[in-house]
Amino acid sequence: MLYWLQQLQMKRWEFHNSPPALPVTPAAGLSGNGSTLHLKLEQEAELEEFLCPVKTPTGLVGAAAALQPVPAMPSALQNISLKHLGTEIQNTMHNIRGNKQAQATGHGPLVDESSQGVEPQSGEQPLISDPSTPGKESEESPKPAPKSFLSSSPMQKPKRQSNTFPFFSDGLARSRTAQEKVAALEQQVLMLTEELKSQKELVIILHKALEAAQQEKRESSAYLSATEDKDRLELVRHKVRQIAELSQRVEALEQDRERLAHESGLLEQQVQALQQHVQLLMDKNQAKQQVICKLSQKLTEDLAQPEQPASAANGDFLSQQEKVEHLKDDMEAYRTQNRFLNSEIHQVTKIWRKVAEKEKALLTKCAYLQARNCQVESKYLAGLRRLQEAAGAEAGDFPELLQQLIQEALQWEAGEASDSMELRPISSEYDAYGFLTVPDYEVEDLKLLAKIQALEVRSHHLLALETVERPLRERWAALTELVPSAELKQLLRAGVPREHRPRVWRWLVHRHVQHLYSPGCYQELLARGQTCQHPAARQIELDLNRTFPTNKHFTCPTSSFPDELRRVLLAFSWQNPTIGYCQGLNRLAAIALLVLEDEESAFWCLVAIVETILPAEYYSKTLTASQVDQRVLRDLLSEKLPRLTAHLRQHHIDLSLITFNWFLVVFADSLISDILLQVWDAFLYEGTKVVFRYALAIFKYNEEEILRLQDSLEIYQYLRFFTKTICDSRKLMSIAFNDMNPFPMKQLRQLRAVHRERLEAELRELELLKAEYLQRRASRGRAVPESCVSEDEGEGDG
Repeated sequence: MLYWLQQLQMKRWEFHNSPPALPVTPAAGLSGNGSTLHLKLEQEAELEEFLCPVKTPTGLVGAAAALQPVPAMPSALQNISLKHLGTEIQNTMHNIRGNKQAQATGHGPLVDESSQGVEPQSGEQPLISDPSTPGKESEESPKPAPKSFLSSSPMQKPKRQSNTFPFFSDGLARSRTAQEKVAALEQQVLMLTEELKSQKELVIILHKALEAAQQEKRESSAYLSATEDKDRLELVRHKVRQIAELSQRVEALEQDRERLAHESGLLEQQVQALQQHVQLLMDKNQAKQQVICKLSQKLTEDLAQPEQPASAANGDFLSQQEKVEHLKDDMEAYRTQNRFLNSEIHQVTKIWRKVAEKEKALLTKCAYLQARNCQVESKYLAGLRRLQEAAGAEAGDFPELLQQLIQEALQWEAGEASDSMELRPISSEYDAYGFLTVPDYEVEDLKLLAKIQALEVRSHHLLALETVERPLRERWAALTELVPSAELKQLLRAGVPREHRPRVWRWLVHRHVQHLYSPGCYQELLARGQTCQHPAARQIELDLNRTFPTNKHFTCPTSSFPDELRRVLLAFSWQNPTIGYCQGLNRLAAIALLVLEDEESAFWCLVAIVETILPAEYYSKTLTASQVDQRVLRDLLSEKLPRLTAHLRQHHIDLSLITFNWFLVVFADSLISDILLQVWDAFLYEGTKVVFRYALAIFKYNEEEILRLQDSLEIYQYLRFFTKTICDSRKLMSIAFNDMNPFPMKQLRQLRAVHRERLEAELRELELLKAEYLQRRASRGRAVPESCVSEDEGEGDG
């Protein structure tokens, strides 16, 4: 039984490690034999760690074994029922006592028969023999063996049989002939030849990819050099046909992925069934161990009893000795079974790991294919948009065809072809925080741009899933304790995974407000707001409906977020009476609510931003600090991006009209949610310097596009929405923290001090002008011309 179980294990191992079916060639056949040999050797080495392999039982396998008569006396471990162990032990003892003579004579013909038909192995001996003279006594006279040796011989037989696997006689692992070594080396040479062949095929594939890229470059050059619209339309139609072919290929690959996923599910079911079987075997083994313990305890109790009379002592002693020998045999059998079960568990675990690795590779491949599909569709939509801009309002069939293609592209949803894919970051209309995944632009021409943006975001996310996001999640999972360090700084700049962000933000907020925090403070502020109404309550109520109109949490009538936001803003207005409430605070508190999901934590996050992170008077009535930062940004922009600064000055563009809101709400209305929260991760740790870095990086990201615009009106229209077109968060982060260096905090403080002094001087001058005006007006009085009559006088005369 053990031999057949090990054979089944090896066949299962070969099945799970067999490569996919390929066209059969002579070289491939030889390579397959080499892989089989490698698998067998690997299987043998692994099983030897738990249980020595069992040899092929002589005369017990094949058609000849089926024609042999039934042995007269089975071995000690054969046909033993583990469910009724006590009854089987009694039956075995009865058979041993009653058939000793038959047992001695029954093995003689078996030995002779085996010696005539098959040459006996070197390790096997006749079952009935004396340890001192193993061969003579069995040949001369069929005397019964002693009882002690009779019971111990079945225990020795499994040990002699478990030398090596039945692949090669006399154990390949211990002694291998020169021919076998040469054959193994030839198999290795064949495997290396196949590997070289695969590498050559890879080089051919890369050459084809290079040729395809060159062909695409030539077609793009032909499109740009075409002078007539008909030629360009023909090129576009050719591209459309290519896109259709690529879509068909993608569908075929999706079908392959579904088939592989189905096969992976079947393999998982098999692994689960094997795990259940192993669990049953372990439970059975535990039950056997309990029986052994009970029998051992009973034996100890029997030995502890006082001695019986001499007449019955000898018989009892012999029977007890036989029982002890049988128990030793059973213990040896249980040890063998335990080692086999350990090897079974080890193999099942390795199979499960291989299946998991294959599934992971398939998911990665599917994510890459989806990203490529998004890129192709994005290029197609971008081409349609450029054609739409170039066509203008021309008459004829061409604009109608172009408009039809655009409508079809807008109506098609990218997620329909892969609804079963779990890696899709855009699984619905909204993202994880409730923001729209595709911006809802009111202008018809910008809807196509929104679709392109959504596809680019999805493509970047899929490509970065394995290479960037998964290692980043592993690093955050390994970071158990949060301590200020250079490593934590780099991790926060790279972005916090969604599952870790609430915990990290609470820690960052606590660092800023630990000198202000007091237990129960938030509840006291809410209670004060219930007793009397704050002057800013009306303005807060008006701004609630204006907070993130594209977020489902603040537009759904049944959502609790608007009520929580109202309480947070009212509590802050009581906490800081000098500011009370300022437009923009509602967006800061809303971002904190979406991430922290707790209104008290969101309240303290708002306190940390307004009172500790941002400079004082940032939200005052005059917005002094906000105006200072706009002047500092203008100086930094002229230093870091001189070409862009000169271009904007040439067209008289005032950037503060665009960037003032960036600083006031920390990009809450400008960037898409993934990039926005990544900016906030670093902002809560490093402060306002991060806002300057990202503001400069945004202009650097779109610098070439802005330089191409030569009209001030076009530039203003582009600056209104150009932040929403940023999709690559990794590129933006690299520009902010690498390309903008050096960026010392000392320089930022100096610029702020200089511009604050100038702004305060301007404000003082403005106050003096205002005072002079009021003084002149008061000194003159409000003289009414004679021709003008007041309303009261006119009524009195009437």
